[in-house]
Amino acid sequence: MNNFLISISIGFLTFSQFVWAQIPSGYYNNAENTTGAQLKTALNSIIQGHTVYPYSASSTDVWDILRDTDEDPNNSNNVLLLYTGRSQNKYYVDAGSNFDYSQFDDGNGTYGNSWNREHVWAKSHGFPDEEDHAYTDVHHLRPTDRSVNSSRGNKDFDNGGSPHNEATLCKTDTDSWEPRDAVKGDIARMMLYMVVRYENTSEYDLELVDYTGTNSEPIFGKLSTLLAWHSADPVDDFERNRNEVIYGYQGNRNPFIDYPNLAEHIWGTQQGTPWNSSLSLNSNTTLKPFLFPNPSKNGLIYINSSSSFSKVRIASISGKILSEQPLKINQKKLHLPEKLGVYFVILTDVYQNQVAYKVVVDQK
Repeated sequence: MNNFLISISIGFLTFSQFVWAQIPSGYYNNAENTTGAQLKTALNSIIQGHTVYPYSASSTDVWDILRDTDEDPNNSNNVLLLYTGRSQNKYYVDAGSNFDYSQFDDGNGTYGNSWNREHVWAKSHGFPDEEDHAYTDVHHLRPTDRSVNSSRGNKDFDNGGSPHNEATLCKTDTDSWEPRDAVKGDIARMMLYMVVRYENTSEYDLELVDYTGTNSEPIFGKLSTLLAWHSADPVDDFERNRNEVIYGYQGNRNPFIDYPNLAEHIWGTQQGTPWNSSLSLNSNTTLKPFLFPNPSKNGLIYINSSSSFSKVRIASISGKILSEQPLKINQKKLHLPEKLGVYFVILTDVYQNQVAYKVVVDQK
C-alpha cells in the first residue's frame, strides 16, 4: 500500500512528513500480559462505549466523519473509494435516484457512480437497525461506489472468483468478495476490530468463522483468509491517520492498527504467550510526534510526543507563515486560527530538526 506522505514547500524549505500514530499513554494497560480469549475480552473493555454519531443528521453525522477519515491526501476536496480506489468529490454522494448528478465528473456524474457508506461488516449480519451502535461505527464504514457496494452486498471475504466488471481489481463469486490487494489488510483489521468490539453485547455477539456462505447470521467469514490478508498487507499511513481521526470523533481506537501482532496472540501462533506492548512496538509508529484532534473543531490541538520542541510556526495552505512563536518545554497545547480551513504546523526541536503536519480546522 502507498504511504500517506505530506510534502509541502514553505519559502526555501520543503518538508516531507509521514503521519504516524501516537498511541495515548496507558491506553492498552488493561490488555498487558494477557493472551487468547482473555486478551480479546480485555481489548473489548478498552474500546467499547465509544461516542456514537447519527447515521444522517443536520449536525455532525457519519457522512461528515467519512469525509475526514477517507480524505484523499493528494486532493482535500475528494475521498478515496474503498474497492475501486477512485478519488471522488466528497459531495458526489448517493442522494437518491431523483438527484441531479450531472454537476459532478465533468458533467458525466451518475447515480450508480455516486458514493455511499459501505458497512464492511455487512449490517444484515447482526445489526440491521440504525439504533445499533455497530451500524454507525466508522471503524468499519468506508466510502464506496454505489453500484460496486451493491455487487458486494453482504458476501463474506475470501480469495477467488471472477474480476468485477467495474472494480476490476476485485473478484467475486456466489458467496464471497475479494477486494483489491491494496486494501486487503485494511479490511481484515476492520473485521478483527468488529469481532472484538462487539463481543457479547446486549444485542448481538459478532464472531468470525472459517467458512463462507454465512448469509444473515451475526457471523462472518473467512477468518483464515482475513488473518492472511492482515499479515500480507501491513498497516500504512493512510490507515494510521484514519485511526487517529476516528479516535478524535468516537474516542476509541482499532487495536489491530496500533499493534498488528495482537491478532497472533488471539487467533494465531502466539496464543498462550502473554502480550506485552513494550515488545510489540514498531519504532516507526511511536517516535514521531502526533497532533490531535485532526480535524480540530475550534482550532485547539494537542501535541502527543515524548520529544521537546522549541518553536512552532503556523502556515496557510499556500505556504504563507501566519505565526511563529517559541514553545515552552513540554508544552502540549497549540491554538490555530479558528477560521475554517487547512493549515500546516511546523515544529522545530532544539537541534533544529523540523517536522510539518497538515491540520484541518472544521467547525461543522
